[in-house]
Amino acid sequence: MPIALALSPHLDDAAFSCGGTLAMLAEGGWQVVMATLFTGSVPEPQGFALACQLDKGLPAEVDYMALRRDEDRAAAAALGIAAPTHLPFREAPHRGYGSAPELFEETRDDDAIVPDLARALADLVAAVRPDLLLSPQAIGGHVDHVQMVRALDAVGSRLPVLWWRDFPYTVRKAAPKEPLRARFTDLGEREIRLTPAAEVRKAAACAAYGTQIGFQFGGREGLSRRLSEEGGVERFRVSGTLPAGVPGHDGD
Repeated sequence: MPIALALSPHLDDAAFSCGGTLAMLAEGGWQVVMATLFTGSVPEPQGFALACQLDKGLPAEVDYMALRRDEDRAAAAALGIAAPTHLPFREAPHRGYGSAPELFEETRDDDAIVPDLARALADLVAAVRPDLLLSPQAIGGHVDHVQMVRALDAVGSRLPVLWWRDFPYTVRKAAPKEPLRARFTDLGEREIRLTPAAEVRKAAACAAYGTQIGFQFGGREGLSRRLSEEGGVERFRVSGTLPAGVPGHDGD
């Protein structure tokens, strides 16, 4: 059985950006593992990190990341894939990024997380032994996405990769930030048109992230509208030779 490993910075990125493809791979007989890097709980969050929780209506005593990990498990079940893997790294607000704008600016000089991420990713790839990786392009410029791509590059894996377009950052602005654009410009493209069943699974998986859809989409109706506007298509950049059984067709 071939194995696909989706590497997600946050608890929702993979489902939002390539959930339909993950569902289709599972339907096609693949074992699909969704692994998220930045999922560590932080006791007694402070400052901007705490504000990111309070503005979603969650009191300070709630373990916000534990709640999100539960949402991720529900999302994986909705996609019909294996139970997800959660790595214990802390999100950017717990690493010194002190405001929403800072999350989308240059990475901090003191944010030295890439070597640790790279070691964890190398160990994960060695343990899972995937035939295919899926990873973000860091469109939108969120520092956690950028650091994850840098870490994966540092691993130096020769595995084929479907690099997804980071949704919903791709639709928030007509010209979203692409800090790593040069990294992907020369790669081929692949378009995957989702089956009706995969669209249903993706919509259910995205809706499972109840703490996020209000902030990201304005609620369930907004989520449904945004997904509909995508037209049932997920688009990727491609590195390496994709194995047989990956759906879709190459772009020009």
